Parts: sequence; C-alpha cells; structure tokens
Amino acid sequence: MKNKDYLFTSKRLGFRQWTAKDRKVLEVMNADKEVMKHFPKTLTKEENKALFERLKHHFSQRQYTYFATEILATQECIGFIGLTYQDYPTAFTPAVDIGWRLKKSAWGKGYATEGAQKCLAYGFQYIGLDEIIATCTVDNTKSEKVMKKIGMKKIGVFRHPNLSDFPKHEECLAYRIQKTEWVQHTQQ
Repeated sequence: MKNKDYLFTSKRLGFRQWTAKDRKVLEVMNADKEVMKHFPKTLTKEENKALFERLKHHFSQRQYTYFATEILATQECIGFIGLTYQDYPTAFTPAVDIGWRLKKSAWGKGYATEGAQKCLAYGFQYIGLDEIIATCTVDNTKSEKVMKKIGMKKIGVFRHPNLSDFPKHEECLAYRIQKTEWVQHTQQ
C-alpha cells in the first residue's frame, strides 16, 4: 500500500514525518521497560512530548530525523528509524547518527536492518553525507548486530558524555560508515 506522505520507502517500510497520531505510539513504546532496556529509564508523557517536538523540529531544520516508520502493508507505525545530527563532545562528533527504536511487536522481523539500510541510502544519496555514525551501549548486542549488517565498522568504545549520570549506560560503542564503504557494501 502506497501512502503519499512517505518521504521514501523500503520493501516493507515507509518513512515519514511525525504527525499528531504518532504521539501515542511513541508514548507507549518509550514507556516499555524492555524497549528502553539500554536507556537510562522509560520516558514520561512530558518527556515524550518533548521528544516528539524535537523530532519534528529536527526535520524542519535539516530535512532528516528519526523518521516515523510504518509497515507498508498495514500502515502501522512501529517506532522510528532514521538520522539525526549529534554534537555532544567526542572524538567522532559532530556527526550524523543513524538510530532505531521499534516496539516489541516489530522485533525479530528484520525491520531495523531493512530500515537502516534505506536510511543510509537516504543519507548518502539524497542528503549528500560523507559518513554516518551509530552508537549503542556496550551490552546492546542486537543494535550492534544491525550496525555490522549494514556495513558499519567499529571505531571504538567511549564514555557517552550525555550519560555520565547513568554509569550502567555510560560505556558505549561507536560505529561508522563512509559513503565509499557504503557503496562497496551495497555492491556485495
């Protein structure tokens, strides 16, 4: 099923800007302790409202964000996959980051990998980026697996400056892919 509101699509997923109807999906997903296992805490309604507004504002400023992501066949919003600008102080930032967060019913179906591959294409071909990074906590093996599947290479372990108040989550992995590496990866 095609929706004119999609900015782009992959085989099974549509990527679009956030709308008011997505606020509840975001709220339920970010209140789920399993979904938020690798984050300091679940988010309150007010924190979700602020996140929702940041995602919309980021798109209006940069023409990319962590996109609302839907299953094309059902138009069910399953969370987000996309790109965002990161400028917290590290050796590899400022940079554009790729990330994903999906509700549990969407886990184990390959959506994160499929969506991330399409978002890399969007970043390199449409936006004109030269490289994209990704980060996750050191124990987030599922996200690290997606990073490897999409051709990213590990650049190191770091202490995330925004997580210094949360020692359990502060140690993170950093991955990167450059446009030339992405082109080679897609030709394999």
